[in-house]
Amino acid sequence: MTTQELAQKSVQYRRNILKYIYKAKAGHTGGSLSCIDILNVLYNNVLRVSPETFTSPGRDRYIQSKGHTVEALYVVLADRGFFPESDLETLCQYQSHYIGHPTRKITGIEQNTGSLGHGLALSVGTALSAKLDMLDYRVFTLLGDGELPEGSNWEAALLASHYKLDNLCAIVDKNTLQISGPTADVCNTDPLDQKFEAFGWAVRHVNGHDLTALQDAFNALPFAAGKPSLIIAHTVKGKGISFMENQLKWHHGVPTAEQYAQAMAELSTAELYSA
Repeated sequence: MTTQELAQKSVQYRRNILKYIYKAKAGHTGGSLSCIDILNVLYNNVLRVSPETFTSPGRDRYIQSKGHTVEALYVVLADRGFFPESDLETLCQYQSHYIGHPTRKITGIEQNTGSLGHGLALSVGTALSAKLDMLDYRVFTLLGDGELPEGSNWEAALLASHYKLDNLCAIVDKNTLQISGPTADVCNTDPLDQKFEAFGWAVRHVNGHDLTALQDAFNALPFAAGKPSLIIAHTVKGKGISFMENQLKWHHGVPTAEQYAQAMAELSTAELYSA
């Protein structure tokens, strides 16, 4: 998929994120908008997985550690044909499988997540399994910068380096805001690059909304033979909607009718520029 096509997809995905959150009157809006460009590039240009190969032992694995932004994952999986998009009309409704965190009851989702700090450990185990089984699949996981103070992340980071898991790539959606405030104020984990490098990882920084830069980073994997890779993706919470960008209240905000109309108008303008 070309960069222009990816740009158009990003607009479409943002529109659908807002559409289904607005309908459900629930969802994590800001973080879904900050990570959607990353998922766009992963699922359309990087991951070796499809609805037809989802049960294949050799498929690439994607595990979304920051499970609360599942709306972003849902809209991408629907677009890729893992399930009908109409299923998302039931988002967060009684007895729907499309709940507010990833669940394996939905085709295309590898692991139940949402209890923050567990996704990296799950990914390390999955990547180690590939090495032991002599399979060439890769494992990708998306972390939120707000979940990094969880100690399980650092135990997993240590093991990933110890076992030389160069088939593992972790991406940090570094939008600098979490539910209770700026990440630097709640529990500062910077400098992330130096910390992960000290744990034996190869690290790169990237603009998490620059589709070309994201593709270049993923195409360069692994960054170093015998080392797990970390991409620190610098993003903006609420990216793409002017009144949501860098605003803490949109961590799980639901737009009013007026705000929804304004957001859709802004996305229509963005679509014209991406065409």
